[in-house]
Amino acid sequence: MSGSIFGKHFTIQTFGESHGEGIGVVVDGAPAGLPLSSEDIQVYLNRRKPGNSKYATKRAESDTVEILSGIFEGKTTGTPIALLVRNTSQRSGDYSEIASYYRPGHADYTFDTKYGFRDYRGGGRSSGRETIGRVAGGAIAAKILKELGIHVLAYTRSIGPVTIDYNHFDASFISANPTAMPDETAAEKAGDFLDKCIKDTDSAGGVIECVIDHLPAGIGEPVFDKLDARLAHAIMSIGAVKAFEIGDGTEVSSRLGSANNDSFTLKDGTVTKKTNHAGGILGGISDGDQIILRAHIKPTPSIYKTQETINRKGEEISVNIKGRHDPIIVPRAVVVVETMTALTVLDLMLENMHSRMDYLKKIYPSS
Repeated sequence: MSGSIFGKHFTIQTFGESHGEGIGVVVDGAPAGLPLSSEDIQVYLNRRKPGNSKYATKRAESDTVEILSGIFEGKTTGTPIALLVRNTSQRSGDYSEIASYYRPGHADYTFDTKYGFRDYRGGGRSSGRETIGRVAGGAIAAKILKELGIHVLAYTRSIGPVTIDYNHFDASFISANPTAMPDETAAEKAGDFLDKCIKDTDSAGGVIECVIDHLPAGIGEPVFDKLDARLAHAIMSIGAVKAFEIGDGTEVSSRLGSANNDSFTLKDGTVTKKTNHAGGILGGISDGDQIILRAHIKPTPSIYKTQETINRKGEEISVNIKGRHDPIIVPRAVVVVETMTALTVLDLMLENMHSRMDYLKKIYPSS
């Protein structure tokens, strides 16, 4: 299977299956000398691990990370960092029945078509547990960015029909509630909506928003590796994401240019914009403003309602899916969006280091 490596200068290669021995990642390109411990990574993994609320699967995994290489005396050595999270709560028997049919909304049919074979235990590589490697690697990228004064923050913008009110935005509340919303009132309404979904044996989707603060202007390559294009690649590679937006997103298609353009101005001698409809990116390159992106997440496809499908013999059948499933993916996917964003930004920052001679001279001053 190709396509398990992400990045050019700061790379991650994920491995493992949902019901295999474990999930992991090999991170390459981390500079030597970064203070790094398992706790730095665990805090991110804890945000996506199952069993934390009634809106998450009851699969009881600690998702404890093990650092196998690349760290010596508490600091990165500049060599590849191998991270492993062992699976401890597999119940593969819950999935034995689905070996013979294709679950609606899942990758069962497409995996069978591509490989002529699939790991039906929890979806194998198409399972949400694959994101463990992304989050673990992205936690390192996020720490490097923080050392550079750049901060990445993701949160739930909406669940079903409930959307946050930015007038009530409280970043400290994101981790204090099971919806990962930064608005207490919206979180309560979303909780009521999800309780109804659970009662109706159904699932819900939503929107995750992510902001990047203090990224300097000039990051991103202007053709195929535009910052927004690379971010789109990163976010759309997350299994449950079905749409991606930068800035005002799809709203701009109905506007006039006079209303959509961001006027430039000077503030304290620095070039800035009066508005930020573009979401901090112009021509595929960061403009120094706050970068805003959104990921639209589909409802969890595994629901307990009776559904229609076909089996591998081509016969039409009715199915009732068993197992332990999230009624909504959004809250646990927030950290996945955040870390994939961090990976993308750091990779392009490293690429930008050789875009100008004066940058190279700062790194390699002549004697």
